[in-house]
Amino acid sequence: MTLRIDSKIDIETTIIDSIGYFKSHKDFLSIKYEAESFQNTLFRLGYIENKPEALKKINDSTYYYEIQLKNKFKSLYIYYNQTEVDLAILKSISKEVFDDYFILNFTEVENALHIINTGIAKKGFPFSKLKLSDLKIKDSINIEAHLITDNTKQKRTIDNIIIKGYEKFPRSYLKHFLKIKPKQVFNLNTIQNKTEQLKNLNFANELKSPEVLFSKDSTTLYLYLEKARSNNFDGYLGFGTNDETNKLEFDGYLNLNLTNNLNFGESFRLLYKSDENDQKTFETNISLPYLFKTPIGADLLLRIFKKDTSFTTVNQSAKLHYQINSKNKIFAGIVSTESNNLLNEPSSSLISDYKTQHYTIAFQFLKLQSNNLLFPLKTEYYFETGFGQRKTTFEKISQSQFTLEASNMFELNPKNNIYIRATGSNLISDSYFENELLRFGGINSIRGFEENSIFASLYGVLNSEYRLKLNNSIYIHSIFDAGYFENKTINTKEKLFGYGFGFAILTKSGLLRFNYANGKNENTPFKLSNSKIHLSLTSKF
Repeated sequence: MTLRIDSKIDIETTIIDSIGYFKSHKDFLSIKYEAESFQNTLFRLGYIENKPEALKKINDSTYYYEIQLKNKFKSLYIYYNQTEVDLAILKSISKEVFDDYFILNFTEVENALHIINTGIAKKGFPFSKLKLSDLKIKDSINIEAHLITDNTKQKRTIDNIIIKGYEKFPRSYLKHFLKIKPKQVFNLNTIQNKTEQLKNLNFANELKSPEVLFSKDSTTLYLYLEKARSNNFDGYLGFGTNDETNKLEFDGYLNLNLTNNLNFGESFRLLYKSDENDQKTFETNISLPYLFKTPIGADLLLRIFKKDTSFTTVNQSAKLHYQINSKNKIFAGIVSTESNNLLNEPSSSLISDYKTQHYTIAFQFLKLQSNNLLFPLKTEYYFETGFGQRKTTFEKISQSQFTLEASNMFELNPKNNIYIRATGSNLISDSYFENELLRFGGINSIRGFEENSIFASLYGVLNSEYRLKLNNSIYIHSIFDAGYFENKTINTKEKLFGYGFGFAILTKSGLLRFNYANGKNENTPFKLSNSKIHLSLTSKF
């Protein structure tokens, strides 16, 4: 069926055609709806005096709708009460705001009233209403009206918060992480935006959007949460051929993370690592958020490193952190180190007993993708700086250290991603011992090299991967790593490269990863080179 809309005046018919309407329809109800919709469009464009005639049936398939547009009004002068409407909101919707009125184009009126009403609702009046009253013709192209607000009902604040599903959800996270607490001015949109931040929390999920129960004198907020599996066990086995002995050597590590088992939001980590260079690392740390219901938390760490029969190093740190919001956190604390020489060599050796104490500050930005099991980490930045002294039997030396870790996942489309990670550290001192140098290399650093096999006073590593998702549980990826380091104890500067490939499979037991990488040293070809294969499994429980 066909609808034709015209006016008796040719220029008005031209305007009608330029506005546009649907001409073809499946039945009469559709034609009737289109005619009413077209008249409402004219109202919004300023033709508020338009005069339609009744729909006329020309034949079995054609209907005619005649309408006179009449005068088009351009602007609306709206008078308002300053005590009822926020001036900042008016300035966001109109460029012409005065003490008692503001001016809007007719095409902007409907959206502007919605914005004003939303602003009033955000102040705790979710049932507020707006209307334009006393409309009068000001002149040939302008109309004036009064803005009437109806927010006489009680201002709403959150009186009760009830959590369904995960009733033991830590209340400190509700107050400080989500920043939802009783006596706040009620605004459902703001609350929904805040609960979206649960995606950046690995031990709880939102089952559905928040709901609210209004009674005569109270407002109760309902949150629907579930406790997520956040404990994980991570381990890998690595093996490669020693270039000097041509023998197959194995290395690996075990990493256990326990999170929120006490429903406090706490986390505990235990790491044990052993590699083919006869190096062993034991590390444990604990993070306690929101101590005594305050925004302040604590992080404690103990790390013990032993290199064959050369030396041992013990690191201890105690830090306080403040969670600015769901993604940003700052730290301040103290790090102490004690290292002992296990060799029976003269004191002129590069390895020596020493103690250090550094005062540190740090910043962290973390954005998770809790609904993406293959790529749970979207973005991470961590920067730390520390200043202190190194003490030996004979001297005290001032030192400083800077550390940077940054990574991001760039999603090109649902199947193609690029992962970039940059890490680096710089120890600044007047002199160096071998047993205080920074150590890097391996699966979590520059791939293709033995774990912690490279000692440096300064280093930087860039990891890159092109990741192709074959389906929701499998992806393959390339490996290209580049690094640079300096070792001032032996006056060495080197460039390193690692390249290879890998894949990951999401199984019922966890995420199984395979990586093959070959490492190469630029200045002394293949001196540090090594081919490495790593198998790792990360399992949640």
